[in-house]
Amino acid sequence: MNRPLALRSICILSGISGVVGVILLGTSFLINPGPPPQATITQLLEFGRQNFKTILWGGWLQAVSPVFIVLFAFAIVYLSGATGRLVGWMTFFGASILMTVSLIEITFYFCALFKEPPGMGPLALDVIYSVQHLYFIVAAPAFFIPLGLVIISSRILPRILGLLAIALGFGFAVLGILTLYVLVLPMAITALAGVQALWWVSASIVLIIRSGTIHSL
Repeated sequence: MNRPLALRSICILSGISGVVGVILLGTSFLINPGPPPQATITQLLEFGRQNFKTILWGGWLQAVSPVFIVLFAFAIVYLSGATGRLVGWMTFFGASILMTVSLIEITFYFCALFKEPPGMGPLALDVIYSVQHLYFIVAAPAFFIPLGLVIISSRILPRILGLLAIALGFGFAVLGILTLYVLVLPMAITALAGVQALWWVSASIVLIIRSGTIHSL
C-alpha cells in the first residue's frame, strides 16, 4: 500500500472510530441513567435488581467507548507528526488519565450491584460521585488541551477545532474548581460533559472528509 492510500485509510478508519466511540458512550448513558437521588439501601438494592442487565451493559459500553475515542485522538497525534514531541506525549498522558478515571467509575458501577456486605451500594455510589469530580478536575483538561495544541500546530484538522479543544479543556478545569465543594455533582453539571461529544463527532467527520488531502499536507 502506497503512503497516500495508507494515510487516507488511517484517516477514514480513525474518523469512524471516533464516531463509533461517541455513539457507544451516548448509548451507555441512555440505558444506564443511574439510581434515584438520595435513595435508601433498600431502594438501591431494588434499583439494582430491576436494572441489573442494563447497568452491566451500560458499564460495558462506557468502558469500551473511550478506547475508540482515544484511538482517534492518537491518530491525530500520529498524523500530525507529534508522537515524538512533548505535546504529543502529554496527549498520551491525558488519555491515560481519562481511561483510568472512566474505568474506576465503571468498576464501582459493578460493585454497587453486590448485596454483600451491607452498605456496599451507598459506598460504591459515594466513590462514583467522587471519581466524577476527577473528570472535570484533571481528566478532560489533561486530554483536550494538549490535543488542541497538536491540532493547531499542524494542518490535519482546521485550526478552529484545536482552539475549541483547548477552550473545552480550560472550561472543564474551571468547572472542576467551581464545583470542588459540591460532593455530588448535579445532573446539570455532569450533562455538560456531553458537550465533548459534539467536538469528537465534528472532528471525526472533518478528518474523514479531508482524508483525500492528508498526503499533500
